[in-house]
Amino acid sequence: MADRGMDLSGIPKEVRDHLAELELELSEGDITQKGYEKKRAKLLAPFLPHITSVELSLPDVQQQSSSGPTSDEPSPDAPGPSSSSGSRRNRSGGARDDRYRSDIHSEAVQAALAKHKEEKMALPMPTKRRSAFVQSPVENCTPPDTSSASEDEGSLRRQAALSAALAQSLQSPDYWINRSVQSSSTSSSASSTLSHGENKAQPQPTSALADLLASTRIENSAPPDVTSSTPERTPRADARVDLPPTPVPRGMPRGQSRLSMLDTTADGVPVNSRVSTKIQQLLNTLKRPKRPPLSEFFLDDSEEIVEVPQADPNTPRPEGRQIIPVKGEPLGVVSNWPPALQAALARWGATQAKSPALTTLDVTGKPLYTLTYGKLWSRSLKLAYTLLNKLGTKNEPVLKPGDRVALVYPNSDPAMFWVAFYGCLLAEVIPVPIEVPLSRQDAGSLQIGFLLGSCGVSLALTSEICLKGLPKTPQGEIMQFKGWPRMKWVVTDTKYLTKPSKDWQPHIPTANTDTAYIEYKASKEGTVMGVAVSKVALLTHCQALTQACNYCEGETLVNVLDCKKDMGLWHGVLTSVMNRIHTITVPYAVMKACPMSWVQRVHIHKARVALVKCRDLHWAMMAHRDQKDTNLSSIRMLIVADGANPWSVSSCDAFLNVFQSHGLKPEVICPCASSPEALTVAIRRPGARGTALPARAILSMGGLSHGVIRVNTEDKNSALTVQDVGHVMPGALMCIVKPDGPPQLCKTDEIGEIVLNSRAGGTMYYGLPGVTKNTFEVIPVNLAGAPIGEIPFTRTGLLGFVGPGSLVFVVGKNEGLLTVSGRRHNADDLVATALAVEPVKTVYRGRIAVFSVTVFYDERIVIVAEQRPDASEEDSFQWMSRVLQAIDSIHQVGLYCLALVPANTLPKTPLGGIHISETKQNFLEGNLHPCNILLCPHTCVTNLPKPRQKQPVGVGPASIMVGNLVAGKRMAQAAGRELGVVEEEGLVRKLCMWPTMTHQFLSEALQWRAQTDPDHVLYVLLNAKGVAVCTATCVQLHKRAEKITSALMERGGLNTGDNVVLLYPPGIDLIAAFYGCLYAGVIPVTVRPPHPQNLTATLPTVRMIIDVSKAACILTTQTLMRILRSREAAASVNIKTWPTIIDTDDLPRRRPPQLYKPPTAEMLAYLDFSVSTTGMLTGVKMSHAAVSTLCRSIKLQCELYSSRQIAICLDPYCGLGFVQWCLSSVYSGHQSILIPPMELEMSLPLWLSTLSQYKIRDTFCSYSVMELCTKGLGTQTDALKARGVNLSCVRSCVVIAEERPRLALTQSFSKLFKDLGLSPRAVSTAFGSRVNLAICLQGTAGPDPSTVYVDMKSLRHDRVRLVERGAPQSLSLMESGTILPGVRVIIVNPETRGPLGDSHLGEIWVNSPHSASGYYTIYGEESLQADHFNTRLSFGEPHTLWARTGYLGFVRRTELLGATGDRHDALFVVGQLDETLELRGLRYHPIDIETSVSRAHRSIAESAVFTWTNLLVVVAELAGSEQEALDLVPLVTNVVLEEHHLIVGVVVIVDPGVIPINSRGEKQRMHLRDSFLADQLDPIYVAYNM
Repeated sequence: MADRGMDLSGIPKEVRDHLAELELELSEGDITQKGYEKKRAKLLAPFLPHITSVELSLPDVQQQSSSGPTSDEPSPDAPGPSSSSGSRRNRSGGARDDRYRSDIHSEAVQAALAKHKEEKMALPMPTKRRSAFVQSPVENCTPPDTSSASEDEGSLRRQAALSAALAQSLQSPDYWINRSVQSSSTSSSASSTLSHGENKAQPQPTSALADLLASTRIENSAPPDVTSSTPERTPRADARVDLPPTPVPRGMPRGQSRLSMLDTTADGVPVNSRVSTKIQQLLNTLKRPKRPPLSEFFLDDSEEIVEVPQADPNTPRPEGRQIIPVKGEPLGVVSNWPPALQAALARWGATQAKSPALTTLDVTGKPLYTLTYGKLWSRSLKLAYTLLNKLGTKNEPVLKPGDRVALVYPNSDPAMFWVAFYGCLLAEVIPVPIEVPLSRQDAGSLQIGFLLGSCGVSLALTSEICLKGLPKTPQGEIMQFKGWPRMKWVVTDTKYLTKPSKDWQPHIPTANTDTAYIEYKASKEGTVMGVAVSKVALLTHCQALTQACNYCEGETLVNVLDCKKDMGLWHGVLTSVMNRIHTITVPYAVMKACPMSWVQRVHIHKARVALVKCRDLHWAMMAHRDQKDTNLSSIRMLIVADGANPWSVSSCDAFLNVFQSHGLKPEVICPCASSPEALTVAIRRPGARGTALPARAILSMGGLSHGVIRVNTEDKNSALTVQDVGHVMPGALMCIVKPDGPPQLCKTDEIGEIVLNSRAGGTMYYGLPGVTKNTFEVIPVNLAGAPIGEIPFTRTGLLGFVGPGSLVFVVGKNEGLLTVSGRRHNADDLVATALAVEPVKTVYRGRIAVFSVTVFYDERIVIVAEQRPDASEEDSFQWMSRVLQAIDSIHQVGLYCLALVPANTLPKTPLGGIHISETKQNFLEGNLHPCNILLCPHTCVTNLPKPRQKQPVGVGPASIMVGNLVAGKRMAQAAGRELGVVEEEGLVRKLCMWPTMTHQFLSEALQWRAQTDPDHVLYVLLNAKGVAVCTATCVQLHKRAEKITSALMERGGLNTGDNVVLLYPPGIDLIAAFYGCLYAGVIPVTVRPPHPQNLTATLPTVRMIIDVSKAACILTTQTLMRILRSREAAASVNIKTWPTIIDTDDLPRRRPPQLYKPPTAEMLAYLDFSVSTTGMLTGVKMSHAAVSTLCRSIKLQCELYSSRQIAICLDPYCGLGFVQWCLSSVYSGHQSILIPPMELEMSLPLWLSTLSQYKIRDTFCSYSVMELCTKGLGTQTDALKARGVNLSCVRSCVVIAEERPRLALTQSFSKLFKDLGLSPRAVSTAFGSRVNLAICLQGTAGPDPSTVYVDMKSLRHDRVRLVERGAPQSLSLMESGTILPGVRVIIVNPETRGPLGDSHLGEIWVNSPHSASGYYTIYGEESLQADHFNTRLSFGEPHTLWARTGYLGFVRRTELLGATGDRHDALFVVGQLDETLELRGLRYHPIDIETSVSRAHRSIAESAVFTWTNLLVVVAELAGSEQEALDLVPLVTNVVLEEHHLIVGVVVIVDPGVIPINSRGEKQRMHLRDSFLADQLDPIYVAYNM
């Protein structure tokens, strides 16, 4: 609406009053924007015809800026009077922050965006669960008190100035996202996300995705797809069974069976998947070229990680001569200047007692009371006397001259502050003014505590009202603020002060170098330091200001600034007293309620000087309404305190445009530059009437980013207009030096930091001598590096240059400087660009924070803005994508992260600005809680190294084998000790090794034991209470097995060699059924029973194994048989086609006619089925010979014999867990105490108390059991100790796994239970794989497992380089246990199949008599069997047959001695070959990235990674509140980039328990990937990184 500045004379007064009330309601949040518009339109309806004819009273600039539709619904028929429109914009939630407003810049931004319109950008919108984010209610919104800067400029705003045409063209979001509606989707998140527009991408032909996917597969042979219906001759890496995860102790992915994902393309890409469409969109956006092209080179280990950008030859360089220091005019000496400031106060107090010193206003803007010079003097005197004589005793005063005292007064009470400040000066104690702490958790309160500590403050002065308002403890004491030292509080109201005795006079010495006061200053990092100003500097500064501003005695000054610091203190409290000026203070609260109040005060008091910030100019403009009678002709000097902000020029111009008609003269506007260290740096002197105004500098932003001054003539889009801040202060000397490195003088056309030498500056950071030296004692050097003189300069923190006529120009501040890839950008400039992208619908009150974070060796820019409560998801996302484009075009810099947080949630400075360092801290710690976030690491991280090129595969001459060396290195191989053969039968019987030697079959061993030692207990099964619910002696087990054999023969109708599925809970029934099958000559297949509470997810797996194994019969319990035939089961599988089901609960006592004995030991004993972590269901064939050799090997390694007891807490269905549970005891005769892992869920201490109760020496468990104990019992060790749990008996606790040892878990387990007597040497790991169930197992005889630290960078190149503990980028790996007897391993290059040296990472190949004899397949795929089970090296030992484990690892010879006395060769498993991620030509192991991710934030419970079309996808489980979901996105991206040099493509935040985990505690990453792509995860949030 173009209604700003309209004449309201035609409207009755009561209507105007109504409008004013309406605005107040809107600003307080009592009415919505829509309601406001409605009521306002209604009020103005009768007067519309009059108004439309009224001429706009604004000059041209203003008219142009307000043309074009800028409100939510551009309605030309409802313009309004200026009073309301101005302040409505002032109040409306999303209006622009006009300190940064510049019409030229707005046009530039729109032009830049229009350019982007041609390049259609299809950005995938993030997917968000609707419930996740609750917007902060509008009621919390405060009136205009907030801003985007780090200072206290509350918010100033006006609609963005857009030309109508551009506004029109930008209304269609077509240019940023392609419109096309995606087909329906599967999960609940689908409906929620479809409603907010993320599905606007062209659906790509899925074959393209499929091709992309196919090209990224690692061509490594894999177990066969045992479900395929046609014989496949070629091993395919993607031959996988789509299975639901096996039953998991943790939650399931919302009951979605993976069998429902049949709508997939040939390569397994779901057709209907919204997720993959978004990923395709993301890939499309990433295909666009990045800015700095990377130079082509092959990167090896020795190269540095970071790509060093080559200097651009076209970079502008400074060409001028070296700058000459600029001198201010000499400081004149006036005869009546006082010897000290206190002396001036004493003089006026005595001679001009009735003269007004200070007038304060109430909240409505009316004068509250006036403090005269007489009162100020007498009260200050009383306070000084009280401080020195009335606190403490005469002999032990609390305060001595020179002590530091905190001044805690609100802005609304300047009189109390003045008295306190001058009272301290008179008492010669040092005042330290600080902000009033409002709560214990105030933003920056910790840093204020640091300031008070470094200044040694222990006493605080405050007013009675302020003290009452401070937060109290329940006992009524003042709360101890975070980080503050202990404080004593003193109230300084007059009634508590003592009148000094007649003989007491304050000591007023001539100004010297002692500290007069300390002013606080916050650094870029948020640290608050105190700048000490000496008494002579204080006086000299007042004199310099008096001379520069030409102050006269008795003038009136209106001060809108904070009188505790900076210009507000220097002009409004100190210089004013020196010159007996009458100061009228307009506090911040008054400005909020009545933005015109300072203009009215100038008008009423005919003030000569006004002290304001750009914010105040704006508020006055917005609210000036119909103030016909306002007259500003009395002003001779309008000091703009933040005139050094380069964006102040537009504020000054706009204010002049509005108020020139009210008598404001152009030459009175005086911008100035100041810094806490150097005090006032420069100020424009008021000009004579009619003199020409100083010229502006129009600079190229590109030049500025390289630190040089270039006048911008061609590209007006990236121009910055800067106004001068006048000349340097009287008596000062100024230089410009380089902002970083040694303080070298700049050239005349170079931007640098302004340094100042003056008697009127700060002297040090109080109590911090180290930092002081670098700031207050700088000696500039010339180009040759020689100092230019002796005199020290002070760094001001301002960046600028000296223009023609020695005018000073400031273009930014050090604290707002962001140095990205060697180029400098100013935070304020970026804020201005972001605000010029129409933020009306999105950004709340123009509150935007810009800062940089260091990620991967460079600074990255982050923009955080507050989002309007009513902003839609789509508006916000559109705004973010446009800000990206605008900043990219205008500043040529990429943004790393853009975040929107709910309104009013960013930490505030005391006067309502955004606390930048605290915001940054929140961002880095994950406490920002954004409601929208967009990360663009792909576009702005340009220093990643070139992807590694794979070298051609082939065995070259360098790999010639000489004995045990390959190319000069030891060959990576290792072997366990010999199995050995005992010949003499007598010895065999004596050693109880009868079955071991003479029987090749376990069935014979059981029969032999039943005859020779019938009552020896082999198994004890415990329940959750630790009670033995079932035991089995040798003869009992034998008889139960016979009963089952009879049942099989009678009811099964089975042939020898048929497969029989055993479906039992963990227990002795399972063991009896296994031996029953062996006695009957059928092949047992153990299968985990379905979970009765989760049949839909777990039963299909059971069905699949039954189908794949072609089982002829199922042995099970009555309960499970009922489940298999239940109606619930019928819902997920076909229950009519089960094979014969025999329940073995109540079998009659029958003996079979004879027990089967296999004709040869090479016959099959059993099938071992398991779902691997890559989601493949594989069954391996175990022969009788392999079984007995394996048992013998374990017996030797663990020294097992009949008198031993071992405890087993493992799942008994596959791998080494099954061997220990069912086979080992029968073979070795030891007693096994069986603890089903699911019982631990009912009673966590069960396993540990069993170990203690039975004094167990050896125990076997899984990682999931260890994790349960660590997490669940970690805090209960004292309670366990009290119950008598003692683990000192445990000699070995072996974790059975098929993965890299989890060192962190085993170490924390050892540490936690050390108090219960657990030896740190006891915990170790075993390692097995599908081809060989047990390769390593830490026994009793071998050396302790060793730990090494390897360099992760080398590991990605398949090299092994050992480093010291704690080295950067190091990874700790633990040996996987001692290699079992009879086992040989060798490390082989998986591509060339040649042996490797011990400094290489390669595939572990194993040669052992107990390897499995092949995969169980329907069609004999001989090629695959040969490849995995009977493969040969390409050179070296060509005759040995090896089995390929599919795991990567390395062998290292240690200094330890093995059982045989030789040096021990340790095998280290690094990860599964199928799971490795090949990214950027390097090999990554998911577990390493997941470890980093889990460390990124306290709320990440678990994480998993996988790749999809070359994008890295990270799934993180959120254990905290859903509010924190978006906090994780930048942290996850940062940590992976920092530690692994990878850019995360997609971050998925899910609920705890969504990542599927199998019974062995291993993550099923491929299941997860399929669920994600089929959109079955119901994620809380999915972020697509650009």
